[in-house]
Amino acid sequence: MSVCEPHFCSAKTRQGALDGLKTAMATRILYEFISERRMTITDSIERCLKKGKGDEQRAAASLACLLCIQLGSGIESEEVLKTLKPVFKNILADGSANIQARQAVATSLGLCTLVAEDDILDVHSTMECFENLFTRSYAKVDGTCPSVNLQTSQLHTNALLSWALLLTICTANQLKDILRKHLPKLPRLLESEDVNMRIAAGETIALLFELARDMDSDFDFDDWEELCDKLNALATDCNKHRAKTDKKKQRSVFRDVLKAVEEGDFQSETIRFGTERMTIDSWVRKRTYDAFREFVGSGMNYHLQANEFIRDVFELGPPMLVDSATMKAMKISRFERHLHNSAAFKARTKARSKFRDKRVDVGEF
Repeated sequence: MSVCEPHFCSAKTRQGALDGLKTAMATRILYEFISERRMTITDSIERCLKKGKGDEQRAAASLACLLCIQLGSGIESEEVLKTLKPVFKNILADGSANIQARQAVATSLGLCTLVAEDDILDVHSTMECFENLFTRSYAKVDGTCPSVNLQTSQLHTNALLSWALLLTICTANQLKDILRKHLPKLPRLLESEDVNMRIAAGETIALLFELARDMDSDFDFDDWEELCDKLNALATDCNKHRAKTDKKKQRSVFRDVLKAVEEGDFQSETIRFGTERMTIDSWVRKRTYDAFREFVGSGMNYHLQANEFIRDVFELGPPMLVDSATMKAMKISRFERHLHNSAAFKARTKARSKFRDKRVDVGEF
């Protein structure tokens, strides 16, 4: 039975089913189970998004993202996105839709696009949907901020973060257009009354500078000094009208953003999972890691160990075979161990196939 079949279950039951699937997908590798039921799950998500109310729509949007994370890049996730993208975009563009549903969709559409979109022009089209939202929070030329309530500001913030995520897969030509069009205007978001928007804007500016310098080490920005003054003010903010926790959080982030813009520096962070470790050593990697972690939460370390797709994104190689003592310490069930070993086998086969392909290509020019 579909989790969203209105004739067979109540909204509360559907909500419970969605939440149960979300928890399972966030903390387990369920590729075979999901692959066999992909169309049913996708159909259920679509119905919940179209006919459900706020909480149900939010849960369905998150489940769509977890479904793509489980399936990884490929034809299956592409078909999921092809079905759900029009629904996502309709909700985003509908000012009368539930605001929390729109917030969830703004976040989910970004990561689903990163995972499953196969056409870079469609990526650009989705980015324009996000631009139509977050640019409404731009301060005016005279410095006055638009009147935006906290819920709408959160929608704009989520749209900006998804837009920033998709920057990481843009072509060089697209990035050049974006730098020309948006970098001069993005600092206007630093004037926002919402601390989350200010922080998202700062991190997005740091990301853009990193991408620009990757393309051209001598990248020059006309309003560089003015931007650095703004960032420095936020890094040392003593505004009495702002909450102490907001100021502390903001100062910490903007110290790092200022270093990125002034010196091209990034404060590296090491993530440990099982017997492995990964370094977050760039704004690109940070934005990507934060996006995945938002959906899998406490299951992030498990996915870093066992999810082929996520390991591929972070260039971790095939899943490592873990000895029985470590498995016991990790408290993984027999079924999960089977899935883990199966994933490792698939990854090894894939890696060997690539190696064979390279050997075959030698001398065939």
